[in-house]
Amino acid sequence: MVSIREVARMAGVSPATVSRVMNGTAKVDEEKAQRVQKVIQETGFKPNEVARSLYKKSSKIIGLVVPNIENPFFNQMAKMIESEAYDNGYRVVLCNTNDNTEKERINIQMLTSMNADGIILMTSDEEIQPEIEKCGIPVVILDRQITHSEGTVYIHGDHYQGGRIATEHLIQCGCTNIVNIKGPQIFSSGRARYRGYRDVCKKYMIEEQCLECDYNFKDGLLVAEEILARYPKVDGIIACNDMVAISVYKVFSRAGISIPGQVQLLGFDNIELSYLMTPELTTIAQPSWEMGRKAMEMIIGDINYENGKREFTFPVKLIQRETTIPQE
Repeated sequence: MVSIREVARMAGVSPATVSRVMNGTAKVDEEKAQRVQKVIQETGFKPNEVARSLYKKSSKIIGLVVPNIENPFFNQMAKMIESEAYDNGYRVVLCNTNDNTEKERINIQMLTSMNADGIILMTSDEEIQPEIEKCGIPVVILDRQITHSEGTVYIHGDHYQGGRIATEHLIQCGCTNIVNIKGPQIFSSGRARYRGYRDVCKKYMIEEQCLECDYNFKDGLLVAEEILARYPKVDGIIACNDMVAISVYKVFSRAGISIPGQVQLLGFDNIELSYLMTPELTTIAQPSWEMGRKAMEMIIGDINYENGKREFTFPVKLIQRETTIPQE
């Protein structure tokens, strides 16, 4: 493997001149620059990226830490972030934590040691702020909020409004026995959506009926069975995300319960599977592409962006499909 010193020797220049030509950090005599470029082309020389990142204090790497790569919503977000990073000359290092808070901290430390330009963090640990403060590089929190987060950039959908919209929609569909499958209450997203549901129940004087569930298909199957046992009169279900809604549809169909004929069903996130299934799933859409793009903008802008604004809340909207039937 050719070194920068060998390239310099073959081109008859100093290693510093080779570096200047490659990085464009200073003007180099045209004839010398051509000699250097010719040797680089002939030898296929590639610079040591680690050394370059240490020198330039920029690795052109963005760390993306997700809680569960099996969740299609996080996949959609990762796809947008990678695309935006590539268009701006960055690479993405994807770290999957499986909701393991210790693994999350280790990943942050690893990305810091790699001299990453920034980290986009979809955290499972709302107490992660001390680790963020220690890492010394820009961090954007995406989708979930953390405690003691003054000075941290936070990008999320309007989870509270999503909970309200979902509940209002089922009421407009004529549902009177609505079960809310709320997401884990250790996460800000789950708490906010539940508050939206709760406040609409109070508004219409409807009894709350809730079960808690993780954001995954397997737990959705279990909670769907529990709904059948505990709430036999259910006529409307709000799932904590689309994957859990699909679980509910599977269990209820096996039990001979028609959706939306007997029970109307609504999900959250608007993942691709929500409109690939039959019947197509009514859901609350989060603008994952816009949120991912904003996260990248904040990292590339070194967080000193938009007059110091630190929180960006994106509106959500109802996507009415075939698992709910609004009354005329």
